[in-house]
Amino acid sequence: MYKILIVKAKFYEEIVDELLRGAVQHLQMVSVKYNQITVPGAFEIPGAISMAFQSSLKGGISYDGYLALGCVIRGETNHYDYVCKESARGIMHLSLRNNLAITYGILTVENIQQAWERAKIENGKNKGKEFAEACITMISLRYQFSLT
Repeated sequence: MYKILIVKAKFYEEIVDELLRGAVQHLQMVSVKYNQITVPGAFEIPGAISMAFQSSLKGGISYDGYLALGCVIRGETNHYDYVCKESARGIMHLSLRNNLAITYGILTVENIQQAWERAKIENGKNKGKEFAEACITMISLRYQFSLT
C-alpha cells in the first residue's frame, strides 16, 4: 500500500488542521499509510518536500507521494502574491524535475471566511479529502508509468 508524507504549514493552524483532519480521515478509510511533518508556513513546504525526497535517495524513508497542506490569506501587502506563487512554483518544479506525486493542498483565499468554507468538515466541503484523493491518483499514475 502507498505511503504519503503530509507536509503541513503551521500558519493559520486551525484551518490547516481541519484540512488535515479531512485528509487523514480519507487516507485511513482507504488504508493509505502516512507520516506528517509541520513547517512554519506555505513558503517552506517545497523545501521540506525536497529534503524528504533527497533523504530517501540516501537511504531515508521513501514516500510514494507528498501532500502539501496550508493556507494563505490575502492581506494588505503583496506578501500573499509571493507566498502563493513561490510555493506553487516550488512544488511544481519538484514534481516535474523528479517525477514526484505531489498535491498542492494549499488554500489561497481572499479572507478567513473563504478559508473556513473550504476547510470545514461539517459543511461537506472539506478540501483535505479532495487533496488526499488527488495525491492517491497521482501516485497511481506514477506507478502506471513505472516511475517509482
